[in-house]
Amino acid sequence: MLRHLLGASATADTMLEAIARDARETGDKTGRPVFSDAVMEAMRTVPRAAFVPEAEKAFAYENRPLAIGHGQTISQPFIVALMSELLDVEPGARILEVGTGCGYQTAVLCALGATVYSVEVVAPLATAAAARLAALGFVRATVRAGDGHAGWPEEAPFDGIIVTAAAPSVPAALADQLKPAGCLVIPVGRVAATQQLQRVRKLADGPSEAKSLLPVAFVPLTRGQS
Repeated sequence: MLRHLLGASATADTMLEAIARDARETGDKTGRPVFSDAVMEAMRTVPRAAFVPEAEKAFAYENRPLAIGHGQTISQPFIVALMSELLDVEPGARILEVGTGCGYQTAVLCALGATVYSVEVVAPLATAAAARLAALGFVRATVRAGDGHAGWPEEAPFDGIIVTAAAPSVPAALADQLKPAGCLVIPVGRVAATQQLQRVRKLADGPSEAKSLLPVAFVPLTRGQS
């Protein structure tokens, strides 16, 4: 019955197939033609349907972004998997997430064994995400409402930082909160222009090196409450 409601092309299994296909097709740009077993297992086990509004549940396992209200979206599953892959998350890692949204990316990072500190500028989304993550048993996630540009300085430094909204450039405060050898994954560019998914690696002596990997389209990283 559920398969009928979701449609033959919208199941968790076919979502994973689509992620694997997109990884192969973009591997020459991202350097990751095959995602790790850990990332694929996290994508399999975290129920995307639990993170989308009721009106979108029939489309939960399609490989595309979906509206979650307040002008925000839940990212395409392939992009969630790719950004998780690029972070090279190890169990026990401390990860800062900027842009909690509905909490789906947060849950995937927790499923990889990370402790996640997540900041969301839209207060109602932050409240709902925190409750959803707790109800689903993702106890290593802490969510608060705030300006993601500032990061979470009292919990820094972080092994990795993920930003799920586009900024014109990498916010300096986020780079400062990254551990040496840590990795930051962020879409860079303006909403009306081409954005690039960047992977920023902090070197041991302080400076960072950034590599643009793939054209993407994200909502903007904004300031202030909505």
